[in-house]
Amino acid sequence: MAITSTKPSVIRAITSCVPSRRFDNLSETTAFDPTEVEKVVKMAGVKTRHMAAETECSSDLCVAAAKDALQALQWDPATVDALILVTQTPDYFLPSTACLVQRRLGISDACAAFDVGLGCSGYPYGLWLAAMMLQCRGMRRALVLHGETPTRFSDKGDRAVALLFGDAGSATAIETSGETDDSRPPWWFCLHTDGAGAEDLILAGGGFRDRFPADPRRSSVYMNGANVFNFTIKRVPPLIDETLNASGVSREEIDYFIFHQSNRFIIRHLMKKANVTEAKVPMTIGEYGSVGGPSVPLTMTEGRLVRPADRALRLLLLGYGVGLSWGSALIDLPPDARLNHVLLT
Repeated sequence: MAITSTKPSVIRAITSCVPSRRFDNLSETTAFDPTEVEKVVKMAGVKTRHMAAETECSSDLCVAAAKDALQALQWDPATVDALILVTQTPDYFLPSTACLVQRRLGISDACAAFDVGLGCSGYPYGLWLAAMMLQCRGMRRALVLHGETPTRFSDKGDRAVALLFGDAGSATAIETSGETDDSRPPWWFCLHTDGAGAEDLILAGGGFRDRFPADPRRSSVYMNGANVFNFTIKRVPPLIDETLNASGVSREEIDYFIFHQSNRFIIRHLMKKANVTEAKVPMTIGEYGSVGGPSVPLTMTEGRLVRPADRALRLLLLGYGVGLSWGSALIDLPPDARLNHVLLT
């Protein structure tokens, strides 16, 4: 199984970004009966969402987040050695969206830039890749960008998804610690995949398997909610145990469990089954909806984390969903790491 640890890197900044368009599910939804809307909102917990315009892409959200982080840190873009863009809503099939972002940010051509085609589990995977790269000689700084615009591929008449999804992007600036001792704990990652469930959450049309689908519904995302729920309840609690057992860290030592904001009903089931207290589980789904994998960094910036001034926070980050894929990252967040949130203008 893919359980691994890396030397600790240092998160210097995390910026999340959402579109300026804010949609109120209760007052603005017209496709469904208001009573049905109230039921869905009560269960899923999504009151409002931020939705990208037709001309706004994941790359725009990530670029805005990255510019904010770079400016705050006063990092010269030329000092960024790696740019990892995690998304399943790229600008184009080719070139890689990371190449476009590298140009827009003014990062030098000495930077390794590439896309990672993962969704809900993508943030732990992206951090793992960055941490691995920063252990290599010559690599000092990395940007992990994670952005999704699922409202762009949602059928507004499909109740399973129409009231659930929002859009968001994020940028995480990571640096080698430069430390030679072992005073800081390593980062731990547990990563899993089960492609047997691929059709439970799928956008079947538009790729080269079905380039121009005759059925227009295949151009919108399909989700088998019952199967995704069962998968989540089955896989995530053992993932928590697996990560804690591998690292030797107890539940009590974790300051916050940052769950992918899939659905409030699901998160509460996970808390109960995994024996995690509500005080340690920040939620942002009510205001932002389910934005896919970027919900993890979004919850880190917008989840109102209480941060002691004299020590790092111990965070267990949990991503799960489309693929089917799931993964964890046990990391420390330094007290001086900058967390910020911006609107795309």
